[in-house]
Amino acid sequence: MGNDLIRKAMDDLGKNFSKGKPLEKLHPLYEAIDGFLFTSGAIARKAPFVRDAWDLKRVMVIVVLALIPSTLFGIFNAGYQAQNALGLAHAWPDAVLRGLQIVLPVIFVSYAVGGFWEVLFACVRKHEINEGFFVTGLLFALTLPPHIPLWQVAAGVSFGVVVGKEIFGGTGMNIVNPALAGRAFLFFAYPAQMSGEAVWYGVDGVTRATPLATMASVPAGTTGVAALHQAGYTWSQLFYGFIPGSIGETSKLACLIGLAFLLITGVASWRIIAGCVAGLVSVASLIGFLHVKTVHPVLPFEWHLVLGGFAFGAIFMATDPVSASATRLGRWIYGFLIGALVVFIRTFNPAYPEAVMLSILLMNIFAPMIDHYVVEGHINRRTPRAQAK
Repeated sequence: MGNDLIRKAMDDLGKNFSKGKPLEKLHPLYEAIDGFLFTSGAIARKAPFVRDAWDLKRVMVIVVLALIPSTLFGIFNAGYQAQNALGLAHAWPDAVLRGLQIVLPVIFVSYAVGGFWEVLFACVRKHEINEGFFVTGLLFALTLPPHIPLWQVAAGVSFGVVVGKEIFGGTGMNIVNPALAGRAFLFFAYPAQMSGEAVWYGVDGVTRATPLATMASVPAGTTGVAALHQAGYTWSQLFYGFIPGSIGETSKLACLIGLAFLLITGVASWRIIAGCVAGLVSVASLIGFLHVKTVHPVLPFEWHLVLGGFAFGAIFMATDPVSASATRLGRWIYGFLIGALVVFIRTFNPAYPEAVMLSILLMNIFAPMIDHYVVEGHINRRTPRAQAK
């Protein structure tokens, strides 16, 4: 009965958005709300038919659900770190309430401003509002420091949606991940708020360096592991996530819970994630084995796995089906190169301690070329066999 009333109300409201009516230009907005509430009743009358229950909306919902553990932990950790900086008790209800006050405005601004651009472009181009922004809006917010100024959130998500996606034609046409494009814009435009100790501060200007910022300023003669221990970081802390950092990246355990959900539902490519891990482990181990002279201290691969946003990026960013490689072998190559670049940048770049964002964006650009050569390789192997017959 309730669904029938809502359906009738939506149908009555929809008449105002039909062709020739006053709100005709806003029809994509109505269509988006209707599509969110109800499954389309459209039926294919003639071939070809696709007998599959999956659609873009369902895939996006699955990804958002997979992000819930990282989001919830990010909320708790933001409050926990703020209380810790102020020397307050670590009661989890207080930490959650404080975290909600910090994180929810960031998520709200990301969705509100990004949603505005999505609706605007949909109305101008007269096409449906793509559900992809349900993921982009949350992903972008989770890649940000919790205390970032809200106007910078608006600027970053605007860049990500407009420049990173809409100028290429919208969802499905973008060559880079829009959320990462927005974060990259903020990093290079406002580095003080996105790197170093400023990414995490409490009331009265209390700051604390993130683990990667610690690695960027290790004194001569000190090993990387020793420097992290001296700064108060243990491997288990980095894994569980009780550390300063971007909202959604700190807890690797939460990321793994989301990964399990994505793999069970078949949404994420396990080949890309496995390739990222293989690339990181191989290069980190090789650098340590060969005793290569580096700019930053050499770390064992198990520390690289839990540092920074590697887990979050490999699971939720690198696997973006639009900007990642599409062929099976291409996904292995694409993921391996991301993992390898992460270690190279972290180890040899004197100016930029984190590498996940740039590694994924760079490989987004090269993903079409990787697929091209993989397909060409398949064709070249088949041609001799066809001629032999």
